[in-house]
Amino acid sequence: MERRLPVGERIPILPWLSLTHVHNTGIAFSLLGSVSWILPAGIALTLVFLVFYNKARWTRGTRAHIALLALAGGAIGNLIDRLRVGAVIDYIDLSVWPVFNLADVAVTVGAGLLLLSLLRPDGTRAGEDS
Repeated sequence: MERRLPVGERIPILPWLSLTHVHNTGIAFSLLGSVSWILPAGIALTLVFLVFYNKARWTRGTRAHIALLALAGGAIGNLIDRLRVGAVIDYIDLSVWPVFNLADVAVTVGAGLLLLSLLRPDGTRAGEDS
């Protein structure tokens, strides 16, 4: 991506979807602008905390396992970018949302699944008796 599409360049794919090469020095979805190394380190420590905190409660189900894998994979992917180029490389441009990457999607989906597994670790639906 970096070699074939210079920073700032855009390749339209569909009317609402483009590949746009940007370097994100903020956090997910370009929030907070430029951040120091302290914020990504804090995010990594939070992920480690989640993995080990009350492990018995949320590791019972497949949903929690998938959530943690997605969270860890996305966080590691973005961390590699930060260490390699000093910013996260984003490229998915929906034209109505800040440019993002697949690691951001993995983190977002993983966080949602983890929240669901914490709220309903047994897999029951809201309103059902356990």
